[in-house]
Amino acid sequence: MTEELQLQLKTIPTNPGVYQYYDKDGKILYVGKAKNLKKRVASYFNKNHEYGKTKVLVKKIASIRHIIVATETDALLLENNLIKKYQPRYNVLLKDDKSYPWICIKNERFPRVFQTRRVIKDGSEYFGPYTSVKTVRTLLELIKGLYPLRTCNYDLSQEKINAGKYKVCLEYHLGNCKGPCENYQTIGDYDKQTTAIREILKGNFKDSLLQFKTQMKAHAEAMEFEDAQKVKEKVEILENYQAKSTIVNPKISNVDVFSIISDESFGYVNFLQLSLGSIVRSHTLEIKKKLDETDKELLELAITEIHQRFKTNSKELYVPFEVEVGEKFKITVPKLGDKKHILELSLRNAKYHRMERFKQIKLTDPDKHVNRIMMQMKKDLRLSSEPRHIECFDNSNIQGTHPVAACVVFKNGKPSKKEYRHFNIKTVVGPDDFASMEEVVYRRYKRLLEEEQPLPQLIVIDGGKGQLSSSLKSLDALGLRGKIAIIGIAKRLEEIYYPGDSIPLYLDKKSESLKIIQHLRNEAHRFGITFHRNKRSTTALNSELETIAGIGEKTIVELLKKFKSVKRISEASLEEVATVVGNSRAKKIYDNFHKK
Repeated sequence: MTEELQLQLKTIPTNPGVYQYYDKDGKILYVGKAKNLKKRVASYFNKNHEYGKTKVLVKKIASIRHIIVATETDALLLENNLIKKYQPRYNVLLKDDKSYPWICIKNERFPRVFQTRRVIKDGSEYFGPYTSVKTVRTLLELIKGLYPLRTCNYDLSQEKINAGKYKVCLEYHLGNCKGPCENYQTIGDYDKQTTAIREILKGNFKDSLLQFKTQMKAHAEAMEFEDAQKVKEKVEILENYQAKSTIVNPKISNVDVFSIISDESFGYVNFLQLSLGSIVRSHTLEIKKKLDETDKELLELAITEIHQRFKTNSKELYVPFEVEVGEKFKITVPKLGDKKHILELSLRNAKYHRMERFKQIKLTDPDKHVNRIMMQMKKDLRLSSEPRHIECFDNSNIQGTHPVAACVVFKNGKPSKKEYRHFNIKTVVGPDDFASMEEVVYRRYKRLLEEEQPLPQLIVIDGGKGQLSSSLKSLDALGLRGKIAIIGIAKRLEEIYYPGDSIPLYLDKKSESLKIIQHLRNEAHRFGITFHRNKRSTTALNSELETIAGIGEKTIVELLKKFKSVKRISEASLEEVATVVGNSRAKKIYDNFHKK
């Protein structure tokens, strides 16, 4: 296995999707679907395959590509489309005449609703496709049970109905149809039924499910348990089925979809090609920035490049914002519905491609990965230099008791735990977070200056404007104002405050810069709370010794020298304690810990 292939295997995501194997000449070998892409693809290389063709396939694989989708059902549909499009050598050939079933609401007066495998562009509405015929039949049974619909294929024009051309059939007498052919049902009443059915097929069948559950309950109360079980099975199928797919929509045909995500160095443009309502190609293009180009400039460049490379003949483009790529294209910026879902799917694939590239860089070139993050933090936090050394402070006290503080240190974006420090608050009385922060920051950097230790490029204060102002007083006193960047992070909305600026900065919730700041803050909080908890426990135990009548400070010191902790004193025998403090005091101490 090549190094490149090993790297691809390590960075494949765990999402559902479709994977594609290519040989050294770039020819597609195999298309497969997976609930967990990483696990499924890895299984090809981890197992000893008994089947000869699988062994040959694995030997020929030179590269792997994949498309991320929302669900396993979407992956199944997409796999079907790609196999039909490319007909890979190692896939079972899928014939077009055995496609997935749809449900059609026919474009006619008094519309029929039926199952079909053929999508005809005659103005009718098609819902699906469905991966299970059982689901389609259950849906049609549900619809038939709730809404009496005609099943005949007569031309029910008003003229022919008025002329008395038709007579009601057996379905009318069985209660399965209301007889629109003889004017027993109005077109308005029938259209209401059709609207309700349309909602069911879109997945909005809450009211219909409620009716089914009521029906199930009625069967159970009437002791008709077999009928109740049948209805229950239908309810379960309906609750689990997926009514719509972002992968296939017959109304969206011959369209190219583009999305972009970028950072300070690269733009990542994903391209999805839709043909006859199906995704037939996915490709992500990386573009290295030269002059800090905008996303609009990068996307326009990518659209031109991809069209030349793949020679697509689509006349409509779905894009996240308006672009200028010539008059021959219709530009659509989707806002809602299936078009928006497909654009979001494209963006998701661009994001995953970017994440995989970062993982690959991290594995092959850790220094480059660190450099990229430091550059990003410098840009996001508006710093004059990269924050290679960051320190974060947090106060801990409960109702003003045992006030302590913590300082955690990060080097190159990672914790440097050997440099973490605890502080007991010495000069502040009571719960005063501002004064405590001022004291701790002063003590920390006074010591670093005296010991000629390197100062951080960035100080992070866990708190808002108040704590930040208190910290600045200490930096002023030490002459460090302006020499070290300092920010405060408020907990509620993750606002970042700067000295002298009342308007906070809000970073993207998914940005790596914010994640590192949050990691710093959480580490400081954890480290401080642990120290605070230990201190409270020790104090509580020591105070228990002090409450014993006749036991003074000198006795407590002698006991702690011998036993090291109050817990060990409480567990010691009467004879062991007596060897240190004598029989009389030993009995008082022993009785205190063994009252129960």
